[in-house]
Amino acid sequence: MTKFVAFLSGLLFSAGLIVGGMSDPQKILAFLDITGNWDPSLFVIMGVGLSVSIISYQFARYRQKSLLACTMAIPTNSVIDKPLVIGSVLFGIGWGLAGICPGPGLVLAGAGFHQGGLFVLAMIAGWLLVGLFRKSA
Repeated sequence: MTKFVAFLSGLLFSAGLIVGGMSDPQKILAFLDITGNWDPSLFVIMGVGLSVSIISYQFARYRQKSLLACTMAIPTNSVIDKPLVIGSVLFGIGWGLAGICPGPGLVLAGAGFHQGGLFVLAMIAGWLLVGLFRKSA
C-alpha cells in the first residue's frame, strides 16, 4: 500500500509541476529574467508549494508515524555549512542556466524530452562527483 501511495504522490507532484508550468524551462527562465521579459506567475506555484509544506511539517512534528504507519523522517540538522552553501549556489546557477531543476527534470525525461534526459544525466554525474570528493576528503 505504501508503494502505491508513493506512486500516486509522485503522479500528483508531476501533474502539479506540469500544470503549474514548472516543467517548462522557458517559463522558468522568464521568471528568473527580472530585468527583461519577467513572468512573476511562478510565485503563485511556489507559494502554494511552500504553504502545503509548512502546514504538513507542522502536523508531522507531533506524530511518530505517518498515516500509513511509516516512521516519520523529519530533518533535524539546522547547520548552515560550506557544503550546503556551495550546493545551493551550484543549484541556483544550474537552474538559472538551464531553467530545469530535479523534479521538472525527471518529469521532462519521463515525458521523452531530450533536455530532461540530459539534465538527469548531468545530475547523476554531479552526485557521483560529490561522492568522489567526499571520499577523498
